[in-house]
Formats: sequence, C-alpha cells, structure tokens
Amino acid sequence: MQLNRLVNFHKTLGDPTRIRILTLLATGPLHGQAIAGKLGLKAPTITHHMTKLRDTGIVNQRRDKNTIYYHIDEKKFRSYSEALSKMLYQPEHDKEDDSLKTQTQAVVNNFIAADGTLKHLPSQRKKKIIILKHLINGLEPGKKYPEKEINEYIKRFHPDFATIRREFIINHFMYRENNIYELNPKEMWATIE
Repeated sequence: MQLNRLVNFHKTLGDPTRIRILTLLATGPLHGQAIAGKLGLKAPTITHHMTKLRDTGIVNQRRDKNTIYYHIDEKKFRSYSEALSKMLYQPEHDKEDDSLKTQTQAVVNNFIAADGTLKHLPSQRKKKIIILKHLINGLEPGKKYPEKEINEYIKRFHPDFATIRREFIINHFMYRENNIYELNPKEMWATIE
C-alpha cells in the first residue's frame, strides 16, 4: 500500500463525525437523509463527509432511482486498518529460505548481464518483482531523490528509465510526490507471493 493512501485514510478517520457515519454504515447501507437524521446533522454536512470517505475508497455508493445508498467497502477498510500494524509489527521479510534465495539468484543471473545492466524487464510478475528489488538495492532509505537523479540511477541499468521508474511506483517500492521520490518501507513493497 502506498504511504500517501495510508496517510489519507488516517487523516479521513481523524474526524469524529466520519467515525460516527462509519459506525452507522457498519450495520448496513443507508441513504444520506437517514444518516443525517440519525446524527442530527444537515444533508450538506453529510454530503461533505461522504465525499471524503468515498475519496479514500472505504465507502461506496449505489443509486436506487433518486436515492443514493452508501455502504462500507469492508475489504478495503480492513486492508487500510491493518496496514500500519503489519508495517510496524510484521517479522522481517528478509528471512528467506535457501530455496527462495536460490530461485532469486537464478532470476537475477538470467536477466542481469555480467556488467550489471538489465538485459530486459521480465514480463512474468514474480520475476519482475525480483529484478526490481535487485535494482532498487542501491537507493538509500529516507533519502529524497529528484526525478532527474532517479532517472540517472536507473540509466546505469537500462536506457528505458521511465518504464522502470513507473514499475517502482506501481509495485510500491517508491513513493512519489511533486516529482520527488522516496523509498517506501520494505513492508510495503510488492511481494512475489
């Protein structure tokens, strides 16, 4: 999970009214007027809070004629709720068994030339993740990299820096904001499982 999504989730839940709305929705779908009535609030206030909850993706809506019903996306809500705990307390993923290390080394040997350059990015997801982990090893955790610096780093391995940079973001190896890149914690990285 990307760090900005996790932060946005927790910011959104930082409002007591939104928590009260989620408590009501936990019992089942409700329309805006029902929520407003139960909380003693006006409809525009509910609309404002529902927009914030929908933007995080934890609340969805469905229209039934002229009425919009809201419901919690339970799977996404649980995922966001548990993400921080997993990030903080999950055992190290680096404790790979010997067979996995052997597989990983075989993939690296197949796709990385003797001079350290990438022959080509694998299309198979499992192999791609292994190669991306290999490529990102030279970056420092906590350091902020301008886009130009990331491009130069990637060019040492392969000329198509844009594709590899995009893969770093898609697979949650890095976080990007205003063309500044930073490594995510390893617990957030895409896995081969």
